Order: sequence, then C-alpha cells, then structure tokens
Amino acid sequence: MIVSMKPPYELTSKILKLVTQISEKIGEINANRLDKPSPKLRKQNRIKTIHKSLKIEGNTLSEEQITAIIENKRIIGAEKEVKEVLNTIEVYNHFKKYKFHKEKDFLKAHNTMMNGLIENSGTYRKQGVGIVKGTKVAHIAPPHQNVPYLMKDLFKYLKDENELSLIKSCVFHYEMEFIHPFLDGNGRMGRLWQTLILTNEYPVFEFIPLETLISKSQKEYYKALSESDNKGKSTIFIEYMLEIINNSLENTLNFGSRKLTQLDRLNYFKEQVFKNFTRKDYMNVFKDISSATASRDLNKGVDLKIFLKNGEKNKTKYRLI
Repeated sequence: MIVSMKPPYELTSKILKLVTQISEKIGEINANRLDKPSPKLRKQNRIKTIHKSLKIEGNTLSEEQITAIIENKRIIGAEKEVKEVLNTIEVYNHFKKYKFHKEKDFLKAHNTMMNGLIENSGTYRKQGVGIVKGTKVAHIAPPHQNVPYLMKDLFKYLKDENELSLIKSCVFHYEMEFIHPFLDGNGRMGRLWQTLILTNEYPVFEFIPLETLISKSQKEYYKALSESDNKGKSTIFIEYMLEIINNSLENTLNFGSRKLTQLDRLNYFKEQVFKNFTRKDYMNVFKDISSATASRDLNKGVDLKIFLKNGEKNKTKYRLI
C-alpha cells in the first residue's frame, strides 16, 4: 500500500511574503480586467510561451518562425525543431481539456508534446537516467522501477485541498524534475503542468508567459533545482519560482497600466468580443477616459473605417466592420 506523503519543504518568511505579494497582484489584475487580454495579446503570449519553453531546451527557432508555423506558413528550419513547435502548439490547443490532478492527462500531454521525437512518448521511462551538466553528473534520477509509484504519490499530493495552489504548483514542478519520469521532455512538462495547476485557480495564468523570465534566468533556474536536490527539499526552488511568478505579474500590471494612445485603444477594442456596441460599452473597457475622449476615439474609428456609426446623440450605435 502506498501512503501519500507531503513532499518536504519549509514555509520560509520569503515564501509567505511572495505569496502575499502575488495574491495582491492577482487581485489588482482582476480588478483592472487585465485577466482577459485581447485575442491578439493572447496569441502573442502563447507564442512567447512556446518560444521560451523550447529555447530553454535548446530549440533555435525564433518567435517570427514560430508565428509563421502557427499561421501554416512554410519556414526553413531543422525538421526536429519544427516538429517540437508543432507538437507544443498542439498541446496548448488542448490546454483547457487537461485536468491538473489527473495522471492520465499528464501522460496524454507528454504523448502529444514528444510524439515523433522519442520512442514511447506518453509512457514513463524503463531505464535509469542521470542529468549531466558539462562534464559532471548533476543529478541521478530515482530507479525507473520507482517512477510509477512516485508519480502516483505526487498526483495524490495535487489533490490536497489544504495546500495553496501557488506552492503546490512549485512543489510539483520541482518533484517532477527530481523524479525525471520521462527519457526526454521533463522540463517542458514541468513548466506546462505548473501553469495548468495555477490556471485552475487563477485563469490569468493561461496568458502569462512565465517561461520568458525563466529563460532569462536559466542559470538561476538550474541552480535552484540543484540546491533543492542537495537540501533534500524544494524550499529554494519554491522561492525561485514564486519570484518568477511575482515578476511576471508585475510585468503584466506595468503593461496594463501603460499610457495608451488613441490608436492603442482603438486597436485593443476591436480585438474584443463586441460586434455592436455603444459609447458606454467603450467606456466600460477604458474606465479612466472621459465621455468626450470616448466620442473622439469613436469618431476616429469611423474615419479609419474600423466602425460604422448609426444614429445620433444618445441613440448612437456602432458596429465593427
């Protein structure tokens, strides 16, 4: 019988402080309606996520090339790297269908992620593995016979409703990396599943590319993993990842609070779900502008042939062209 044990970590003052800061930022993001970015911004963030996550694993394709692949355009690139992008796009297309606490969904996602890249994608490894950094063996993963039991235990932990999702997501990411359940694709699966765990409680994380900041601090990422290995607990990695989350939310807030030009507002608004709308609808999206500014914006939108105008004064309605 397998007894589910809570993976070891310490609840430090740094962790508590970061959890508080992150919770405040999520509240601010929701209050400012930044949790529902425009379709254009969603697409840009998804491209960033795919690009940075694969770049961490050594993929050399650029954001422009990944954009072209998403738009079904031909590019010149290594066949394996293009396949990695296509697989990752497919995984994110099914993102909302995965249940973070279901091991079979985890294996299904890995099968899609690594299909055609390794043999037996979507199944746990059947051999021992070690992680080499330079000329040194940085980590010897647990014996392959233990992997199914360790992963089953880890998914039991995910069902612990007394654990904060913010911490749970970091612990899972670290523990999965430590177990190293697959021959390849462990890193990208760790990052994907952490985002899925966070998104389950905080939908905004579906559109926040955490991988961008991880990619910029790769040395710190691997150092946090290594130091947590040495300590036998995930505390240092939790602190590192919570900082990444906190900084990513800060970037989202800074972007959302930037001074928008008239053209910025019009371009943002046309990406929203409105087909027919009034000036009041427009002002509900941009709460800090006056009615006069809203009218000027909408008249400009008509001049630019973004909207069609119908009616006068209080009965004026607009329609996206």
